[in-house]
Amino acid sequence: MTGPDPKAHLHRYLQIARDALLWKLDGLGEYDVRRPLTPTGTNLLGLVKHLASVELGYFGDTFDRPSGIPLPWFDDDAEPNDDMWATPEESREDIIGLYTRARAHADATIDALPLDAVGHVPHWPGERSEVTLHQILVHMIAETHRHAGHADIVRELIDGQVGLRVDNDNMAPGDGGWWGEYRERLERAAREAG
Repeated sequence: MTGPDPKAHLHRYLQIARDALLWKLDGLGEYDVRRPLTPTGTNLLGLVKHLASVELGYFGDTFDRPSGIPLPWFDDDAEPNDDMWATPEESREDIIGLYTRARAHADATIDALPLDAVGHVPHWPGERSEVTLHQILVHMIAETHRHAGHADIVRELIDGQVGLRVDNDNMAPGDGGWWGEYRERLERAAREAG
């Protein structure tokens, strides 16, 4: 086979999404990284906390490689969605630190196991609970990119900042005036169609 190693290729796509997610926190104050901006409470720091938690589960417990990092928001007596927001006692540094440790633990699992390594996801239906590292990598790429997209929208609502990376926003060229006209054109088309 020529080209990149399939596992390294998948890992790279996961890294891109992880970095995009963390970039969304840059330059914002404590209130803005925590504030819920959708009816379901979506917020930037909560997305990071959630992804840290699920990486620890999927790349840790699934492959019998527990991290030992406590996740009290997953305890039986925890409230629903406790992993989707940061309490006032949980600092930005705490949550980013958790994500950094989760990434390192996940990366160690990815490095140590072959793509066909078998694991078990206990909360998935029985017929789908046996998985491979390949499946979990694809699952976490999709999950992380999905939440990075959420973070992109939340960040845009906060201060208008958008894009994939600081060095490549991956957006159409245009200044504020162009984007305003573009949005108005879309609004007119929606009204006309509706």
